[in-house]
Amino acid sequence: MARPKEDATKEMPGKKNGISRRSALKMGAAAGAVTVLTSRKSTANVFMPPVQSLAAPPPEPVICSTFIGSPATRPFMQQLPIPALLQPTTLNPAPTLSANTAAGEAPRADHQRWNEFLPKTQYAIHTKPALVTFHPDLPPSYVWGFNGQVQGPTILEKYGRPTVVRFYNELNATHTGPGVPEITVHLHNGHTASESDGFAGDYFGTGLFKDNHYVNIYAGYDNSPQTLGDPFEAQYTYWYHDHRAMATAPNTYKGLAGMYWLFDNRDSGNENDTNPAALRLPSGYGVHDIPLEFSDKSFCSDGTLFMNPDGNVPEGDKWCINGAIQPYMRVNRRKYRFRFLNTGPSRSWTHALSDPSMPLTVIATDGNLLEHPVQVDSILHSVAERYDVIIDFSQRNIGDHIYLLNVDDDGHPQFVGNPSPTPLPPGVSIEQVTMRFDVIGDESDNSQVPATLTTYPNISNIPIANTMNWKFIRKNNDPQGLNFQINGKTFDPNRSDHQVTKGTAEIWTIENLAPQSNWTHPVHIHFEEFRVLTRNGAPPTNPLEMGRKDVIRMPPGNKVEIFMQFRDFLGRYLIHCHNMDHEDIFMMVRWDIVP
Repeated sequence: MARPKEDATKEMPGKKNGISRRSALKMGAAAGAVTVLTSRKSTANVFMPPVQSLAAPPPEPVICSTFIGSPATRPFMQQLPIPALLQPTTLNPAPTLSANTAAGEAPRADHQRWNEFLPKTQYAIHTKPALVTFHPDLPPSYVWGFNGQVQGPTILEKYGRPTVVRFYNELNATHTGPGVPEITVHLHNGHTASESDGFAGDYFGTGLFKDNHYVNIYAGYDNSPQTLGDPFEAQYTYWYHDHRAMATAPNTYKGLAGMYWLFDNRDSGNENDTNPAALRLPSGYGVHDIPLEFSDKSFCSDGTLFMNPDGNVPEGDKWCINGAIQPYMRVNRRKYRFRFLNTGPSRSWTHALSDPSMPLTVIATDGNLLEHPVQVDSILHSVAERYDVIIDFSQRNIGDHIYLLNVDDDGHPQFVGNPSPTPLPPGVSIEQVTMRFDVIGDESDNSQVPATLTTYPNISNIPIANTMNWKFIRKNNDPQGLNFQINGKTFDPNRSDHQVTKGTAEIWTIENLAPQSNWTHPVHIHFEEFRVLTRNGAPPTNPLEMGRKDVIRMPPGNKVEIFMQFRDFLGRYLIHCHNMDHEDIFMMVRWDIVP
């Protein structure tokens, strides 16, 4: 049976479908005026080198206006790149409680709880144009990147160590092509005060910077400050991306995404940890703990990155991991931890291995540890979801090739145009392959995957203060083309559609109304993780949605009840479809936490 549609258009890139993003951007009133208130040696991988600041940015490209299909590329011509680790720095001028507008900081509200969580580490990220090569058979392409990299640099931090990340906007202010040279960066799904959350209306332009304050505490701090909050609320795998209202899809497609990982004494990032509390999961960034950031792209006939002149981002016909098309990775006969991230804009992936005897062992969903590891044959992976997966190569033979597959292309297949240089298993086509693992040798392995990973927080005795219904619809026959809505409304950053009291809990109902919509919506809620209580009136049966999550997959006609808490901070947050084309026109709503 075919899976319900999830992408924003079934037409070829370059063709219009409903409202154009350019038209939407002109309709500023539709979204409201913006209110700004608020070094291990590895045989497995190649690290992306730091990108030096350019004396002059690359010139704006000439956008090809039609797309007939990407050029052919040879599989497995490049080793899996590992995004660079972002190193701490000393920011100048120093971060401040209030926005330092005199020094070029964008306006914002004062940082909440600044003196309680004074930053111990500081980072700088420069959002700028760059030239990036996605495959050796293609020329460099013009992109927007955090520090000029696709994917952006990874931040590794610890609970109990507050940080400030300064985001500079160095994009071309006179840019007129797809994408908007204004940014607001969301740490998905940080327990973060609203002024640092990357609210979609808080975007700022070229020449400015903004300091995001990440306190790195567990939710529930106010109830347990001595333990930094509730340790069972720990979340470990985050990512950050641009969240500019009406331009999230093109800005992210052009490269504005990266990862942010947190560690504590349980998930310590050290498989040799002698602390009895430590899980000792496979460790070592880029060595045995590997980011896999999935995206799909399209390329013009000259081999450069295609950008729909209209701004919409249909699914692409080249599949990338960490910014590389069909890479390979050398592995040894041992366990590895892979952190799967779908950066969008709209494709869902169905991951599987070419050898059905090798399970995918899922240990975390959306960065939250499961109570027990879950072995699956495949993972259906919506936009913005994260799955931490253990793959054990210990029983393989040296010289083996194992292929990571996308076994459901959702009607938008990959184009390769060349055969595999290594034999594929029966029934596997090269168009299904996202990357290849090459087993090259033996290595000691002190890592483990315990049968019990964590305990879920007890929510059975928490009083419910309120309920709220969110109805996701597609509004037909809208003369303005504002097709995607929540509760019949389009996004307005100045309108709050629900207020919750800090410190309380609520039950929210999310519905994807089939009569108005035949789309599956991956629904994301900022700030706090939720627990699924029921799906279509019954307790959830999918073991991968029984834990803590921040993205819930909503096929048409589905109705889900979730439990939410709202702790420690105040301000404006968002609920939206994370199909980025949908949120851009305008399936997103503001809700507030109030005193």
